[in-house]
Order: sequence, then C-alpha cells, then structure tokens
Amino acid sequence: MSDFEAKGSPEGEQVVHAWEILSEKGLVECPVFDLVSRRLRHPVRGTEGDFYILKTRDWVNVIPVTSEFEVVMVRQYRFGIEESSWEIPGGIMDAGEDPVVAAERELREETGYVARASRLIGGVAANPAILNNRCHFVWAEGVTLESAVEWDEHEEIEVRLFPIDEVYAMAHRGEIKHSLVVAALFQFYPQWEKIKGRRRS
Repeated sequence: MSDFEAKGSPEGEQVVHAWEILSEKGLVECPVFDLVSRRLRHPVRGTEGDFYILKTRDWVNVIPVTSEFEVVMVRQYRFGIEESSWEIPGGIMDAGEDPVVAAERELREETGYVARASRLIGGVAANPAILNNRCHFVWAEGVTLESAVEWDEHEEIEVRLFPIDEVYAMAHRGEIKHSLVVAALFQFYPQWEKIKGRRRS
C-alpha cells in the first residue's frame, strides 16, 4: 500500500475523530475576539492537550459590481502587515445578522455605494486552526454611489473602481494580499464566467 493510500485515498481511508472538550477557560477579552484555552482529549487514543482558540463573530466580504462590470475596491492600512492593502469591502457581522444585510451595510459605510440586488454566494472558515468563525461572501449587483461614507474612528479608506478582469490580474500578481478577498474572488469567478458568456452571446 502506498503512503497516499494509507493516508487518505478511498482504498485506505483514515478516520479523523472529533476531540472531546474537557474544559474551557477565558484568557483575554478584546474588542474583536476572545482568546480561550481548551483542554481536549482524543476519543480513541486518550491523549490530552491544551489548545488555544480565538472566538469571534462571523465576518462578511462583499463583491460590489457596477453596471459597467467594475468592482468597488478599497485600500486601507493594515496593522498586522504594516502596509496598505487592496481589498473588497467587509467587516464584522452583528450577532444574528443576516450576511446580505451585513454586506450591504459594510458596503454603504465604507464606500457610499448601494446595491440594486445582493446575494450570498459562499463562504469559508476564516482560519479553522485557531478561529471559530466563518467569513461569508456576498455579490452586490448594479451598485451605485448614493451616500456619504461612515468610517469607524480608525478607518481611512481609498475607494476605486477596477474592471473585474483587472481585479483578477491583481490577485494573480500578488497585489491583493488578503487571503479572504482572494477566496471571495475564487467563489465569484463562476458567476463572472456566466456574465461574460451572456455578454458574448
């Protein structure tokens, strides 16, 4: 049997077990997330360990597309990487908030653009190794500039329109650094292919 078969092929599937949570203790509370430690035990091997989790609310990213098939992009300084970053609008969802509602709110607050229609197109686990939340992706169609921006206290945002194909070229060139933005663009790509097909026909 090959190493591949032993580790995960249909001929030799490896069972992956859910660990048992024995206890959880809060360590640090922050405005954006809470750091907790969990004592976990493997249900078969019986081994135990301490693991650290960041608990936070879900996030939303919105792909705002104009009638001219341009994406409303935002650039802002990111404190983690200590440089500016081209992204799509997004942010933290309120507890119990619908992703589409959250996306339209974030779009309006960050850019002043409003969508004719919006739909949920997917999502990912933001970082399943250490985060408990999900990031939802929303496609906002026919967006137009209609209101003033409402930035948070520490926000400073450049807003610019880019043709959709140029946005994908930026991602391929490594000019879009935010992994969740790249993931959103990946999930939007089939929609863009359908749009291009209709435009050619």
